[in-house]
Amino acid sequence: MDKYAIDVEHVSRIYKRDEFEIRALDDLTIHVPEGKFVAIMGPSGSGKTTLLNLIAGIDHPTTGRVAVGGEEITGMKERELARWRGRHIGLVFQFYNLIPVLTAFENVELPLLLTQLGKADRREHVETALRVVGLADRMNHYPRQLSGGQEQRVAIARALVTDPTIIVADEPTGDLDAKSAEEILNLLVELNRQFKKTIVMVTHDSRAERHVETVYRLDKGVLVGIEEGKGVATHKAAGAQA
Repeated sequence: MDKYAIDVEHVSRIYKRDEFEIRALDDLTIHVPEGKFVAIMGPSGSGKTTLLNLIAGIDHPTTGRVAVGGEEITGMKERELARWRGRHIGLVFQFYNLIPVLTAFENVELPLLLTQLGKADRREHVETALRVVGLADRMNHYPRQLSGGQEQRVAIARALVTDPTIIVADEPTGDLDAKSAEEILNLLVELNRQFKKTIVMVTHDSRAERHVETVYRLDKGVLVGIEEGKGVATHKAAGAQA
């Protein structure tokens, strides 16, 4: 029986603007098994990013419960959540969020500055993360010296460097050309296979369906379908060879 990496049970998220209520999520229940690469898809305004923010502990549900890695995060206070995120969540965004005056190495090192690791251990972690994403030879380059695809690889290395339980990616291919987008999707598949990382990706990109194992479809804050992704056969074949 699969162990769940993510348990979202009867979650609603309501935002209030003046006298209006906006129901971003409506009594949503989703279970994501450990070690899966899944996509959350749906039209704009369907609640995809709201759900991702709840899973990452960036936002709180109005009602319902959220558990990640068997740990309930619903009732955690902000400081506790920040510590929990630092240990368990690797975040990847559409626009990379790299600091332009820092090198690739320094950008990837940033999350480690909040840990107890010494300088030598930090260097080892950063070099490993950049090697995993294929950028060992670019660690002293600044973001302006990298292509969009390479910048996103640096961002993925930064998400990986703390060895998080879950990688949460919000439109990671949204700002990339078709070739770079394909390379990033293939990289995420490799991270999932090699390191057994649970990856949850919000995307509009229909090409993503070829790479993920499961697609959760949202519309107007409601789960309207769960489909097997086209990447599931490749994952099964890789598992059989292992």
